[in-house]
Amino acid sequence: MKPELESLIAAYFEAFNRHDLEGQLATLHPEVQHDLNEGGTEIGVERFRAFKTHMDGCYREQIEDLVIMSRGDRGAAEFMVAGVYLANDGDLAEARGQSYRIPAAAFFELRDGKLGRVTSYYNLKGWLEAVR
Repeated sequence: MKPELESLIAAYFEAFNRHDLEGQLATLHPEVQHDLNEGGTEIGVERFRAFKTHMDGCYREQIEDLVIMSRGDRGAAEFMVAGVYLANDGDLAEARGQSYRIPAAAFFELRDGKLGRVTSYYNLKGWLEAVR
């Protein structure tokens, strides 16, 4: 049987792959700390909802080759992100339906039976090269 944290992380990514925002949010603590790749920190489920809604408008992604690890109340996931760049995202490259597949990782903390922290990392330069 998987530890509680690993089960929550798996449920988080399963909902991500189903494009089930409510399912993904259900894994999060109400005051989740979301550390954005090369960005700031946002607090709370509603901020996460706004972030994910924006991302879903710009990208269609699937998580592949997922490996989940945990120790105590901390966990990590290593995976590949396979996606399509659908719509321009701020001042990033122009979206033309480009496909990409890049390595990424995320780190988590368990708080009150939910994911209390989600910290995502990927190589932005590598993504930009993939969508050129």
